[in-house]
Formats: sequence, structure tokens, C-alpha cells
Amino acid sequence: MDRVSTGIHGLDKMIEGLPKGRTVLVTGNAGSGKTILGLQFANECCKKGFKTTYLATEENIGDLELQATSFGWDFEGHAKKGLFKFIEITGQRIQEIEAAAAIRIEGKKGGFEGFLNDIPKETQVLVIDSLGSHTMSLSAREFKDRLDLLVHSSNSRGITTMFILDSATSKEYNDLALFSVYGAIVLMKRENPYTGRRERVMDIVKMRNTSTPIQLLTFDIGAGGIIITPNGEGTGK
Repeated sequence: MDRVSTGIHGLDKMIEGLPKGRTVLVTGNAGSGKTILGLQFANECCKKGFKTTYLATEENIGDLELQATSFGWDFEGHAKKGLFKFIEITGQRIQEIEAAAAIRIEGKKGGFEGFLNDIPKETQVLVIDSLGSHTMSLSAREFKDRLDLLVHSSNSRGITTMFILDSATSKEYNDLALFSVYGAIVLMKRENPYTGRRERVMDIVKMRNTSTPIQLLTFDIGAGGIIITPNGEGTGK
């Protein structure tokens, strides 16, 4: 299976990158690094020549651009080469998508299966950050139906997709989502029982057709983004 680099050397070394043309779910607590992971992945894909779209459903593009610039990621340059596009979905556009979902599926409002209608047809890599704000009115069954449809549509177009799901939503829907996606990565902050320091760790919960580590991977967020720390030992910063 072809792979797409995550942009995180230590992670790629362990899992060989993300399976190309498949969907991966990223969940985690607030401040655990989910958006940074999404931006870092998108930047790496642009560097490799993949036409990449970053669909922002909660944060505005200006804030994301500032965050990317702070890590030295030149999305403006990628965009000028035709390799990158930020799309912000807020306000009226959200209402339009919900209205479309209400017509398409069981007469229910809410949903996100229409997201692919908003991205360029030539998109090869997609990051959706995040699904959380579009799940509030959905039952567990409705969430599963919509996610299955989104995954199927993404896979059928051969798009390598990263879905980001906030911690509040993941508590309710995480187990359901795991059955729909090809891979899942959980980011979290915890206190190291041996050092007494706070640290960030990631858990590769699932990655089909991939040899995955059982242990939690400790990582730091430095000047260049996320870095897996040597031997799994965080700096505690």
C-alpha cells in the first residue's frame, strides 16, 4: 500500500506514513496538538506535490495562517503553486450544508457528509478540522450514517483524508467512529508518573495494514512542529 508522510519523522519511522487514499481520525483533548498535527500533515503533503485542501469548520483562516507561519510553514507559497487551499465554513454556509443534509438523509438536520461538495475536484489530500461542531443535533446512529457516507465518498475519490474530532464529541462518538475509519490517532496530555511532569503523548489506536506500536509515543511541540521524542521520553516542557 502506498503511504503519505505525516511530516513527523519519528511517527513515519514507526508506521511508514498514512495509507494513501484512506481516512484517518485524529482525536484529543483541548491543547493536545490536533490542529498542529493537521497543519503539519497538510504542509508535508504540499511539499510532496499533493494538491491539498484544509477545511476549517471552527477556526478562521487568519488564525490558522498565523499558527502555520509560527512554525515556518509557507501555505501562501503552496497556494501560489496551486498545491494548497484553505476553505472556511462558518455562518450561512453551515446552515446551507445542514439544510442539504436534512433533505438527503432521513429528514434530520445536522451533518457533514456534504463537505466534499465544497472542496476542489482535484483535491488529493484533505484535512477537516473539525467534525465536532456539526454533530450536536445528531443521534449516535445518525452520526455513524453520516460519517460512513463521508468516508465512502472520500475513499471513492481516492482522497487521503484526516478527520479531526474534538474531545467532547469523541467521548460520545469515538467508538462508533473507530469502526468507520481506516486509522485512528489519539493525542492527549498526561502527568508522567515517574517524573511528575506534564507531557504530551499519542496513541496509534488503529492503522489497518500497518505494524503499529503498542506503547504511547511521547512528543513535544517545538519550533518546527510536532517531534516524537527519543526513546519515547518527553522533555516535560
